[in-house]
Amino acid sequence: MQDFAAIDFETANSERSSVCSVGIVIVRGGEIVDKFYSLIKPEPEYYSYVCMRVHGLCAADTEDAPVFPEVWKQIEPKIAGLPLVAHNKAFDESCLKAVFRVYQMDYPDYPFFCTCIASRRVWPKGRHNLDIIAARCGYDLTNHHHALADAEACAAIALEIL
Repeated sequence: MQDFAAIDFETANSERSSVCSVGIVIVRGGEIVDKFYSLIKPEPEYYSYVCMRVHGLCAADTEDAPVFPEVWKQIEPKIAGLPLVAHNKAFDESCLKAVFRVYQMDYPDYPFFCTCIASRRVWPKGRHNLDIIAARCGYDLTNHHHALADAEACAAIALEIL
């Protein structure tokens, strides 16, 4: 796969619609050509302790952030015609669908690929966490759970094994 958009969301709480940050890495011809990151005002707008511990974001970080539809207006033209790739597609795709539903936006049924599933085929044994697989593909994920860093790691994995 030479053309795709790697995507990663972080959520504020256990609701999939509560996306509070997004990272996108655009790959064309096997090369990274663009990157995008934004904080997002989550919906519902509260942070769970567990989520805050994972990514370090809190309500103060997103109180002045744009809502999802405003952020998606910036992302949509960047990813037009590209398949989406995520590490653990089940999570990121469900977040995207949930936030589209909350804002009553028409979901365009993006084709979605999963580097986690692909990594299990390539390396059947061991753990398949993003940081572990990224390291196997030569990417040092030192800022794990930052949406852009995770999207970059996903892109590196996709370029290596998809």
